[in-house]
Amino acid sequence: MQTTPSSERVHIAIYGRCNAGKSTLMNCLTGQQTAIVSEIAGTTTDPVRKAIEINGLGAAVIIDTPGLDDRTQLGGERVTRSTRTLDQTDIAIILFTDQGTDVEMATIEECRIREIPYIVVLAQVDRIADVEALKRDIEALTSKRVIAISAERGEGIEALREAIVALRSTEQRYITEGFCKAGDSVLLVMPQDKSAPKGRLIQPQVQTIRELLDRGCTPICCTPDGMPAALAALSRAPELIITDSQAFDAVYALKPEGSTLTSFSILFARYKGDIALFMEGVKALGKITSSSRILIAEACTHTPQNEDIGRVKLPRILRKRFGEELQIDIVGGADYPEDLTPYDLVIHCGACMFNRRHVLSRVERARKQGVAITNYGVILAALSGILQRVRTE
Repeated sequence: MQTTPSSERVHIAIYGRCNAGKSTLMNCLTGQQTAIVSEIAGTTTDPVRKAIEINGLGAAVIIDTPGLDDRTQLGGERVTRSTRTLDQTDIAIILFTDQGTDVEMATIEECRIREIPYIVVLAQVDRIADVEALKRDIEALTSKRVIAISAERGEGIEALREAIVALRSTEQRYITEGFCKAGDSVLLVMPQDKSAPKGRLIQPQVQTIRELLDRGCTPICCTPDGMPAALAALSRAPELIITDSQAFDAVYALKPEGSTLTSFSILFARYKGDIALFMEGVKALGKITSSSRILIAEACTHTPQNEDIGRVKLPRILRKRFGEELQIDIVGGADYPEDLTPYDLVIHCGACMFNRRHVLSRVERARKQGVAITNYGVILAALSGILQRVRTE
């Protein structure tokens, strides 16, 4: 269970006011004392995450959030952090109590705007005098079925688990969907330069190889230098070749006539984001000048390496094309600006460390603000002049 990356887990967040029982519910769902439980308002100061396995759903992450009505000295920042978790929430559990409905209804409205599936829960029913009357009032207010629970006593928890499973689509999504099928040979050409982690493969490579094995394909792995030997060892050309964005040129030059070429970044752009919008966004290159401003956004945070693609290679290529005066800002992890309008173009990584909801929230922010957004793989193929020769759909 613990080996499933967070980006591939269903993110389930618990929202509600201070002392609504969010931490108690998290502990009940995880079966562990994951979150600190206290009668003191504001005990949960930051979102707390715990990986679990839910029968019928699979790998998930439960997120306990600070109270939405926190009025302590740092309450404003805590509420902001709670709200930010909506960007990565696949399913929201909204806890109502007998203390009011304003913050709960505001959260429901946010979920509706963001199209996040949510479950309405009446918590701490062991402390409420007339549970049925309050349930009816909340159902009338929200137009949703209300699940009554007492996490302290374990009451209603099974009904809540069933509601979570029912909300999640059973449709299986694949990284390589439409690019290959069972029985196909897939050549993975993977540069192992100084920016690659020593002694291991990067996450997109690991996930793709595992998926290909699960789908009944035959993955063959090599570096760009080893590609000629790998092709020579095969009895027929591979149906699909997947490579790193930075190796497009070299790999395309060796690609057999009958093979399809794509990149890990493009595959993850389809899997995690909106490839159509990324393809549209790359057209903004036609308007970029030396006085333009570009944002490069990475999902992970790491120490820059000499050959780092997002922090070194891509800025170098862009400045060589458009001028050394080109302003390029680089952000990593959660540091993604609310206001994107100062930028002429946003370039996002393949986001192997984010779940799809998180990526789409960033894409939607750019779309709503009228800012072009694209992806590492798409823009590198465009800058190399081979975008029309690389498969993206």
